[in-house]
Amino acid sequence: QLQPVESGGGSVQAGGSLRLSCTAIKYTYTTNCMAWFRQAPGKEREAVASIVTRGLDTYYADSVKGRFTISQDIAKETVYLEMNTLKTEDTAMYYCAAGGLICSNLSPDFYSYWGQGTQVTVSS
Repeated sequence: QLQPVESGGGSVQAGGSLRLSCTAIKYTYTTNCMAWFRQAPGKEREAVASIVTRGLDTYYADSVKGRFTISQDIAKETVYLEMNTLKTEDTAMYYCAAGGLICSNLSPDFYSYWGQGTQVTVSS
């Protein structure tokens, strides 16, 4: 069973950067999309970005466009989320997910496999 494992979270000041990693063994064999979601306390889980596992297409939530970049290293079976110009409102638990059929559809309902999350805290 596919099991994404996230790493790279932490605390940073506003304007800073972090890179999250998500490793999932053989994810390109079993899933069409990999994505990052986030959930802040008291809020619903929201999509951040997704990537086509056997292609180059990427998709982003409007709130992170131009600041975040999703990428993958297939040889390392790892998906990354490079986060720049972080804002306090980016503070959340970040989850990596695998699944989906149409990667431009950023609904969490279409993702079957989830990691346990990594905390990102941005202070002012």
